[in-house]
Amino acid sequence: MKRIRRRPDEALAPLCFEPPVTKDGFLPSEHRSVPCSFFAPHHYEPNYEYPLLIWLHGPGDDERQLYRVLPHISLRNYVAIGPRGTSAGEPGVAGYRWRQDAAAIESAEQQVLESVALACKRYRVDTERIFLGGYQCGGTMALRIGLRHPRNFAGAFSLGGRFPRRLAPLAAWPEIRQLPLLIAQSRDSRAYPVRAACRELSLFHAASLKVALRQYPCGDELTTQMLRDLNVWLLEGYRGGSSEAASPPAHEVFQGEQN
Repeated sequence: MKRIRRRPDEALAPLCFEPPVTKDGFLPSEHRSVPCSFFAPHHYEPNYEYPLLIWLHGPGDDERQLYRVLPHISLRNYVAIGPRGTSAGEPGVAGYRWRQDAAAIESAEQQVLESVALACKRYRVDTERIFLGGYQCGGTMALRIGLRHPRNFAGAFSLGGRFPRRLAPLAAWPEIRQLPLLIAQSRDSRAYPVRAACRELSLFHAASLKVALRQYPCGDELTTQMLRDLNVWLLEGYRGGSSEAASPPAHEVFQGEQN
C-alpha cells in the first residue's frame, strides 16, 4: 500500500504527469477561466458519454493534485476535473484549502458548478453520472455540496475528511437518503479519528443515509489502496450494477487492505 505524497515534485513515479501533458488529457490551470485542471481518459472516444469525476484537493495543495491521483484511480474510465481551493492556506503554508464557513461554502459550490459546466463543454459527459469527492477538507466539502444538491450527483465521497458539521448539512433530507456516499477513514488518523467516525455512524443510521464507511491501516495520508477501492465503488455506481452495489446499505463498514 503506497502513500500519495502531497506536493507534485514528491509524487509517485511513474504514474505521475506534470502539466502540460496535453496528449494525455491534462490541461494546466492557467489555460482555464476557472482555476482547475482537467484529465481526459486514455484513448478518449468523443462519441461515448463518460462519467465525470470532480476532485477537490486536500489542504496545502492545489488543482494539480488531480495529476497525481487520477492515474491511481483509472487512466481510462473517467473524465475528471480538479478545481482549486477557494481559500489560501495557513500563514507560511503553500497551496489552498476548502474552508467550512458559510461564505467559503458558497464560493466552493459555485466553483464546482462552473467546473461541471466547463467539463461538459469540452468533453462528452454523462450528466447522470457525475461524482464529487476529494481528500481531507476537500472530501468534507464534497460531501457538503453533494448533500446540498443531491439530485445533481450520482454519488459523493471523502477520503480522510470527516462528515460535515454545522450549517445544516442534512437540510435537504429526505432527498439525500438516495445519494450514495463513500467515506474513507484511517485507523491512526489525527484529523479524523476513529471516535469521530463512530459518532457519525449513529447519525448515518438515524438519517437513513446510504453510506459506505471504510477504514484503512494508516495515518493522515492518501493511499493507492483507497484509490483502487474508490474506483470499484465508482464503477458500481455508473455501470448501474445491482441495486445493492449502486446504493450501499446505510452505515456499511469495510476494513481496507492490511499490507
